[in-house]
Amino acid sequence: MIVALEEAKQKLVALRAPIKELGAALRLEETRDKVKEMESRTQDPAFWNNTAESSKVLQAIKQGQDKITAYDKLCARLEDAITLAEMAIEENDEDSVEEIQTELKEISEEAENKRIETLLCGQYDRNNAIISFHPGAGGTEAQDWCQMLYRMITRWCDRHGFKYKLTDWLDGDEAGLKAATIFVEGENAYGYLKSENGVHRLVRVSPFDAAGRRHTSFASIEVMPEFQELDEVVVRDEDYDFIAFHSSGAGGQNINKVSSAVRLIHKPTGIVVACQTERSQLQNKETAMRMLKAKLMEIKIRERLDTIEEIQGNKTNIEWGAQIRSYVFMPYTLVKDTRTGYEEGNVNAVMDGNIDGFINAYLKYISADNAENK
Repeated sequence: MIVALEEAKQKLVALRAPIKELGAALRLEETRDKVKEMESRTQDPAFWNNTAESSKVLQAIKQGQDKITAYDKLCARLEDAITLAEMAIEENDEDSVEEIQTELKEISEEAENKRIETLLCGQYDRNNAIISFHPGAGGTEAQDWCQMLYRMITRWCDRHGFKYKLTDWLDGDEAGLKAATIFVEGENAYGYLKSENGVHRLVRVSPFDAAGRRHTSFASIEVMPEFQELDEVVVRDEDYDFIAFHSSGAGGQNINKVSSAVRLIHKPTGIVVACQTERSQLQNKETAMRMLKAKLMEIKIRERLDTIEEIQGNKTNIEWGAQIRSYVFMPYTLVKDTRTGYEEGNVNAVMDGNIDGFINAYLKYISADNAENK
């Protein structure tokens, strides 16, 4: 048992250097300085005159403080574990072996998660995310698959403390959904969830097929950052059609008996956005317009267009992109990412939101790809 304690202690001590390097990679000193600077701004009475701006600053302060606190706790936990191991060795305390090994495992995992966070260096990775779900052809089977993906993403958000708000939902014909959109709030929401953007393929014995045949279905997840700089995106009144309709919530629940829900159809591109969860038609229209502008901004950035006006043609197929992942329920169980090669055999755990492995593999994949292209 002493040997096991010595090995655990050595591994814990060996974590000191990479965790220290992690602090530099996370730019913690820079974050501490920024938090101090923002906190000093809040002392100015004029700071509170602009409610929207002050709210953003307060949110940024909290995010910075949370980042610093999490790292400081990790360092303190490591030192406590090393001290515990040293005391156990000195006292020949065999009962502490399991506890120390558990600490080693959890500290290592937390350090790895922090290391993954350093890969979130894209221009919009820190932003909130706008996520839309669309079934492919195939009727009820595809619509049910689309709702399964919706649950997978929202379960991941629940597990990781990201708040999400449903802004649009259209029930499927018999089951599932025809369309849904959520706003995901939290630092690095887009950075993590951008890995899910694309077409997801399902292979299973359909519960909707009386003959019990195997079906292949497709659904797409569209992930965009919530852009702050949307003022430059000008959408003229003549550029879109406005449609008001009755709101209906998930599972057929009626949200509002009046026609407060809003759908906007952008004529030049064919993009359709909708919002039905705000309290008034005006608020729904404002949210829908933000979503439309975000979609146009995302296209502009992706295609490196000089102006929004250059975006022409039918863009309704954008969300289909390339197939990124396959989920096989029959004749075996396997979820495999076609980009990274990462796979998981426990398909039920994946559908319950356990997609960290896929997210981490994708972040490493694009980081390596960016390094090669530099």
